[in-house]
Amino acid sequence: MRTTLELPDPLFARLKARAASEQVTLKQLLQNYVEKGLEAPTHPTPSRRSAGQLPKLEGRLAIDSSHVSNADLFELLEP
Repeated sequence: MRTTLELPDPLFARLKARAASEQVTLKQLLQNYVEKGLEAPTHPTPSRRSAGQLPKLEGRLAIDSSHVSNADLFELLEP
């Protein structure tokens, strides 16, 4: 199947140079890149941590995270 790609000139120049250095056609190089891209694992969306997964503090800064407000946190930051 034929398709048309619009690439920025600098990117096209890099692709042509890579194809020449690997002694393959531009078509072969692009086909190889597309196949590798499709075979690569997809990146899972990062999961958000709940308060239960946050690190626990010990010592004078130890606080019960289930009963902490923003005001309490700001109070801890003040000298």
